[in-house]
Amino acid sequence: MTGDEHSTPRRFYDRPYLLLTLAALQWAGNIVAGRLAVGEIQPMQLVVLRWGIVFAVLAVVNRRAFAAEWSVMRARPWFLLILGLTGYTGFTAFFYAAAHFTTGANMSIIQGSFPLFVFTMAWVVRGRPISPLQGLGIVSALIGVVLVAIRGDLEVARRLAFNLGDLFMLGATVVYAVYTIGLEERPAVSSLSFFTAMAGMAFLTSLPLLAGEIALQPFHPPTATGWAITAFVAIFPSFLAQIFFIRGVELIGPGRAGVFINLNPVFGAAMAVVFLGERVGWYQGAGLALVMVGIVLAQKR
Repeated sequence: MTGDEHSTPRRFYDRPYLLLTLAALQWAGNIVAGRLAVGEIQPMQLVVLRWGIVFAVLAVVNRRAFAAEWSVMRARPWFLLILGLTGYTGFTAFFYAAAHFTTGANMSIIQGSFPLFVFTMAWVVRGRPISPLQGLGIVSALIGVVLVAIRGDLEVARRLAFNLGDLFMLGATVVYAVYTIGLEERPAVSSLSFFTAMAGMAFLTSLPLLAGEIALQPFHPPTATGWAITAFVAIFPSFLAQIFFIRGVELIGPGRAGVFINLNPVFGAAMAVVFLGERVGWYQGAGLALVMVGIVLAQKR
């Protein structure tokens, strides 16, 4: 073997479990960043800048492969538009709006229910059967999400006094599930070129949301902290985490790699306590446990 094959970067890039764990950790860090962004940068500004930076970087780093594969992707412009609008623009818009109204712990737990929405949509849209055990898992996770959303108080459910941020987070989870189902029909191009196209679509489709934000409320440019948060979300959860996840899938396959997404609610809840000083109530602990049990059951064959 050559010395290059023994190099530290190469060994790091060949460790799927480390890469996938770091990807989940960075995605959980996005929750902390979203909460810290409140008052520092407006939500739609963050969405536009995030995807604008990512697209600019990818357009340089992956320009040759993207140019070679663009002819395949441009044959289905509406498909690219819908996936970019749901999985990237819609998800991040709901996500950063949710951060203004709810806690980081709630965001991480509700986001953790994402696999269950995918199972349900695959059944509704694709007609894929759900086993009794998977059905039990879906029910368990949904009970956990509802418990968090009503803050352990049945009176909240009776009065329909849900936290707006929790509803936004549910919206983020649903649109990302739509995107995930749509991925089954993605063009036959490399993951990095497809990611480049999605980042570009996300940047373009988020511009009208920024215009609406400016029209509805006074415009405030990002503070120095807001710019630092933008740099963090663009570099880590938006770029490196995606690269790590793509590499992890390449090394061990999508099924085994997908299990690591289940670390998001665990890391996110822990980070909310450590970095945001949040206190996790009994209903959040119980909700997290129900969501995790539901995910494990739903993935049983």
